[in-house]
Amino acid sequence: MAMRQTPLTCSGHTRPVVDLAFSGITPYGYFLISACKDGKPMLRQGDTGDWIGTFLGHKGAVWGATLNKDATKAATAAADFTAKVWDAVSGDELMTLAHKHIVKTVDFTQDSNYLLTGGQDKLLRIYDLNKPEAEPKEISGHTSGIKKALWCSEDKQILSADDKTVRLWDHATMTEVKSLNFNMSVSSMEYIPEGEILVITYGRSIAFHSAVSLDPIKSFEAPATINSASLHPEKEFLVAGGEDFKLYKYDYNSGEELESYKGHFGPIHCVRFSPDGELYASGSEDGTLRLWQTVVGKTYGLWKCVLPEEDSGELAKPKISFPETPEEELEEIASENSDSIYSSTPEVKA
Repeated sequence: MAMRQTPLTCSGHTRPVVDLAFSGITPYGYFLISACKDGKPMLRQGDTGDWIGTFLGHKGAVWGATLNKDATKAATAAADFTAKVWDAVSGDELMTLAHKHIVKTVDFTQDSNYLLTGGQDKLLRIYDLNKPEAEPKEISGHTSGIKKALWCSEDKQILSADDKTVRLWDHATMTEVKSLNFNMSVSSMEYIPEGEILVITYGRSIAFHSAVSLDPIKSFEAPATINSASLHPEKEFLVAGGEDFKLYKYDYNSGEELESYKGHFGPIHCVRFSPDGELYASGSEDGTLRLWQTVVGKTYGLWKCVLPEEDSGELAKPKISFPETPEEELEEIASENSDSIYSSTPEVKA
């Protein structure tokens, strides 16, 4: 009997979800942050989607969000010409980093001492978070707005993507090492430290390159325009989503399409595997995040495997379901609890 994928839907945002990121695995589990055009990035428990809090302070759409490895700090990039660093435990804003244009991407070094930013002014900036009053180091060379910028090779190098170019930079010399040019717009970029793999999406293509040399490894073609892709931590699977509202799962070694699901009511903007590889999260134009099982039918998080004779053959149904909460009500909750990010919770539902 085929097992049916039952995603968990995480509501609370009121505009399209455009970026998401997981923390590493901590003693308290792992965590998920989402960036949204409503200007209110949200922090959730990664394995269940349970809402922890909302970071309030941006005055424009938030385009990028990330957590440091141990989930003690968060960083966000926004259309209000700022990047912000937050205490992810208390929800307090730690610093605001002013820019000259829209900021699209943020990334911490492994030790959380430096923050890399990029945006519409075509400059990469490196901030020393221990010296917030100091001017950032700047790297120029991009010819259009920067969409994504990531530390790589143990923070010795930087990967960045603008409209049709991916560039590799040396951190010590602040110079370009190599670049890749594409004939269409680059929609996303993911860096996999284990194996130094770079995942790039453009058009219908999902391409894998060496993060050290930028040499090609392999590429797949999807049935629709892809906005984001993510490689499983064990490099067994690849998931991707895009303009046709569907999520695709591929065998990384053979390129065979294993599964496809239509679970959103709008284009998918971002998809990422959890650090343990047990699930992947997707964010969409429809304003929701959804969590999907990598192995359908496994008991994990809110999913419970039920034997056929116990429940008419339906497996891996979420154990709990919360009633619908209108978005207007969620906004009221957020405004009522603006003093603390730990308060009433948007729902996670099947």
